[in-house]
Amino acid sequence: MRGEDDKQDFMFSYVSPEKRVPADHPLRPVKAFADDILKGMSKTFDKMYSHTGRPSIPPERLLKSMILMALYSVRSDRLFCETLDYNILFRWFLDMSLDERSFDHSVFSKNRDRLLEHEATRRFFDGVVEAARDADLLSDEHFTVDGTLIDAWASMKSFRPKDEDTPPSDDDPSNPSVDFRGEKRGNKTHASRTDPDSRLMRKGKGKEAKLCYGFHALMENRNGFVVDVESTLAGTKVERDAALVMVDRLRKKRKRKGVAPRTLGGDKGYHAGEFVRDLRERKIKPHLAMVERRKTPGLDGRTTRSVGYRISQRIRKRVEEIFGWMKTVGGFRKTRFRGLARFGEQGLMTAAAYNLMRISRMVM
Repeated sequence: MRGEDDKQDFMFSYVSPEKRVPADHPLRPVKAFADDILKGMSKTFDKMYSHTGRPSIPPERLLKSMILMALYSVRSDRLFCETLDYNILFRWFLDMSLDERSFDHSVFSKNRDRLLEHEATRRFFDGVVEAARDADLLSDEHFTVDGTLIDAWASMKSFRPKDEDTPPSDDDPSNPSVDFRGEKRGNKTHASRTDPDSRLMRKGKGKEAKLCYGFHALMENRNGFVVDVESTLAGTKVERDAALVMVDRLRKKRKRKGVAPRTLGGDKGYHAGEFVRDLRERKIKPHLAMVERRKTPGLDGRTTRSVGYRISQRIRKRVEEIFGWMKTVGGFRKTRFRGLARFGEQGLMTAAAYNLMRISRMVM
């Protein structure tokens, strides 16, 4: 018998979002870990807000919203706030009732400035890493570092000479025609008018130059978790500097967490005498891919002939899986924000989402 399409203007439901989400849904363990980490950040949240005034969006919901945006490839704050109005799964993850109003997209974006000011995203990311360490999923001795370029939210038309008084204009003021053929352009003489922190770089020989940022990840070698990230301006030598920053942050946890880095893997971009010397001074063996015919003190046959070196060189390729997930699923191929600080916040939360996904699959 054919059923009737009985359209109704109103629907009364006595089923909570908790019961609508299947018991074996993969987002359930992610929510459990995220809620546990956020409980430990309560004191940080108390310092961020005044005890009087109009209540704002809870910081717990802001952070979990950013996790959802990475896991479900939501491309903008506006689209997320629109989707939240009718997506029961999202409402369940944020502990919102079906009757509660969605966020205003402008308020949602503005409220995240407070998270950035108090480094709440960094604290949340560190909490995710500690959750993986408590589950005995991380290596405390062997790590891999790598970097990539992330496209900036800026047009090549905005890359204009720094000493230019007025930008070119024509009959289309919102999108003027710009002809820069034959013009020599570089970061020393030019800058983007819409995103001054972006830099003109290319990924390799024969590739086109783009406005972009540098993003760097430190991976542990046991299960391929991201244990630290660093966001920088794009440049030719920033990879090695960012690697040392992350290694030093990791070494500070030695006494408190039992972390003692012994080896660091990397590609040929890290094969430099100064970087090898810096690692040796920190008592870390440089398991770096070697540039042919480049002799470097501290990285010779005594290191490259070892079994550990061969293992590090095989495992270090897994860091590309992290970047691949962040760019395809996490929506991090091109940043949604302008400025290094906001770019770094997006990178932290996308990496945190990747770790939460991996933890939930390996523990549950």
